[in-house]
Amino acid sequence: MRYRPLGRTGIHVSPFALGAMMLSSFGAGDQTDVDRIVARALDAGINFVDTADAYGDSEEMLGHALKGRRDDVVLASKFARPIGDEVNHRGGSRRWIVTAVENSLRRLQTDHLDVYQMHRPDPQTDIEETLSALTDLVRSGKVRAIGSSDMPASEMVEAQWVAERRGLERFRVEQPHYSLLDRSIEREVLPVAQRYGLGTVIWSPLASGMLTGRVRRGQETDLRRTRMFAALRDERRIDTVEDYIALADEAGLSLTHLALAFVIAHPGVTAALIGPRTMEQLDDLLAAAEVQLTDDLLDRIDAIVPPGTGVGRMDQEYNTPPIVSATLRRRPVEDRSAT
Repeated sequence: MRYRPLGRTGIHVSPFALGAMMLSSFGAGDQTDVDRIVARALDAGINFVDTADAYGDSEEMLGHALKGRRDDVVLASKFARPIGDEVNHRGGSRRWIVTAVENSLRRLQTDHLDVYQMHRPDPQTDIEETLSALTDLVRSGKVRAIGSSDMPASEMVEAQWVAERRGLERFRVEQPHYSLLDRSIEREVLPVAQRYGLGTVIWSPLASGMLTGRVRRGQETDLRRTRMFAALRDERRIDTVEDYIALADEAGLSLTHLALAFVIAHPGVTAALIGPRTMEQLDDLLAAAEVQLTDDLLDRIDAIVPPGTGVGRMDQEYNTPPIVSATLRRRPVEDRSAT
């Protein structure tokens, strides 16, 4: 592995990070399976592991798997997604952050997190409130660096300005979605991250498995998953995947390797999250670290999905910034036809 600087934090990480959402009882299986996958990833050179309090029992299982190796790992977790039905067990308030971090530290069996990230923006909480609480965590030693996820470029800039004006810790990492199917972050998010020296950690570079070739034109798919994720039924995305499969075949690559190599080739990207469920999947994903894409191949990718554009969106993406929410419009959408 060739390690990369995580923005300007002074921390260096592997270009592939182990995403731990599937390292849970609803993903990889039992604790023994999780222990084996984590050990294999670390032995292969991965030193960055990312989880969240919203990933079921992932934190507990990961804490067990990291025993004896915690100091070798850049460990990241996240807060802000709803936890249970309690209305205040979510978001970016100080009240929730100071509780959420203690819960994550206990489950992970550690006394600090290397990176603590806001899982999604919280339009109902002043960003100064969130940054103030996170600053206290950094100064207390419970957190080393803070970050955001799926934050629009304008809110990324606002958070940087608020931190500077108020003397608060600033976000050092952003975790956006990016893939061969959705390159929209190339327009603003990646340039803003580069301007402010943020590390970027890409989630779902395989687009919920579409870029493994699992979903093909004219073939039956897992109906349970397609009900959960409308993006897997999007015919435009399926057609684009077929184009990429043909390109990968011509280049002598698997679609998975093409997709991962493309994401980590961007100069604004620090690392991409890989989320294996099995040891076999992990070994295949790790092999993509050695793939180098030629300029000609990158040009042909641009011809399929041009830079800064995308084909549909992931269902999990943050898609409701405050300015487009119904309560902040001048009038409801349905009334516009009357003007």
